[in-house]
Amino acid sequence: MDLTGKTALITGASRGIGAAAARAFADAGANVVLLARSTDAVARIAGEIGAKAVAMSCEVSRYWEVEQAVRNALTAFGSLDILVNNAGVIEPVSHLADADPDAWGAVIDINLKGVFHGMRAALPVMIGAGGGTILTIGSGAAHGPVEGWSHYCSSKAGALMLTRMADKENRDKGIRALSLSPGTVATQMQREIKASGINPVSQLAWEDHIPPEWVARTLVWMCSAEADGFLGDEVSLRDEGIRAKVGLA
Repeated sequence: MDLTGKTALITGASRGIGAAAARAFADAGANVVLLARSTDAVARIAGEIGAKAVAMSCEVSRYWEVEQAVRNALTAFGSLDILVNNAGVIEPVSHLADADPDAWGAVIDINLKGVFHGMRAALPVMIGAGGGTILTIGSGAAHGPVEGWSHYCSSKAGALMLTRMADKENRDKGIRALSLSPGTVATQMQREIKASGINPVSQLAWEDHIPPEWVARTLVWMCSAEADGFLGDEVSLRDEGIRAKVGLA
């Protein structure tokens, strides 16, 4: 795809899927705005990308920080065309009966409220400009319970519903809202899952996980008209047909 002149804002861009997405969108010609709590990490990645990238510190659980990041993106590049809701956490993995309420809630604040905050801040800008694409990293955990993941499953199920709501309320305003369920990805999150030793996912070997670059390439593909059949729905990278469309091995 040629995304020259477009601007993509990516949350959780300091590593893993977010960092790979920043590079993939920049390679497709887009300006990229990298958001993360870790300022040094996103600044380094933005520096590697060059003039088409800016890095900003942002805690997605705080709406005012996300709203300011959107304003800063407009100041830097003049538009906001693509939002990638990627920021997410899974720690602490724990059984529901033992979960720390504050820690459980903190995951909801990032994984669910953070997605809402991104959509809420971006939608008025995109609608005013005549349209835009909102991509959210989902999970198979949105569709069924996984031991030790009550916070994660709940947040991902909620995030998928936010995608469906964004589509239902705004498709006629030019908004393309889609979710991506990537399967298991070779990122730091999988190391944390492995260390927990809880549930079958923690037993997977490292080579069972797909590289984050596959997810990034799929996110770029989802900005194309070829993905319009998934508006308001979920693209699954477990689907060999999707992998073929994206050009993945």
